Amino acid sequence: MRLPLFCAALAAAFAAGLCADRLIDAAEAQSAPPRMTPQIVNLFSMTDEEIGALIPNTDLRSRTLVATPDGTVGVQSGNVARHFHADADEIQLILAGSGSFWLADREVQVKPGDLVIIPRGTPHAGSRATEGRFRALAIKLPPQRAGDTHPVP
Repeated sequence: MRLPLFCAALAAAFAAGLCADRLIDAAEAQSAPPRMTPQIVNLFSMTDEEIGALIPNTDLRSRTLVATPDGTVGVQSGNVARHFHADADEIQLILAGSGSFWLADREVQVKPGDLVIIPRGTPHAGSRATEGRFRALAIKLPPQRAGDTHPVP
């Protein structure tokens, strides 16, 4: 007697789950990033305002151009304090601005055309632009999760 009742309850619970899945929208935070679309983005003509508003308490503007489950591509303008990412590797192509850049434990000179490779856990930051304003194409693999910017004194 208990087995048929158990099977009926299990079937009812399964059916209710199927119906609820179709009735309830997925949580926004868990939805997939928007699909990539064919396009051309001219990073040299993009204004700082098009990149985005200043991030609070920084001199940095940032705009995500491509987001996939495997990585993100964005453009950044300005400067940010020394920090590291524990869970994401970062690659930056310097598009504009020359000056010093912190990479690991040393200050190096960068200029347009330089490719900066930053393995996860490596402290880094733009520090002093001596010519123009730093602008970089930033690739993060995997995508940087919220809260994965850790300040370095």
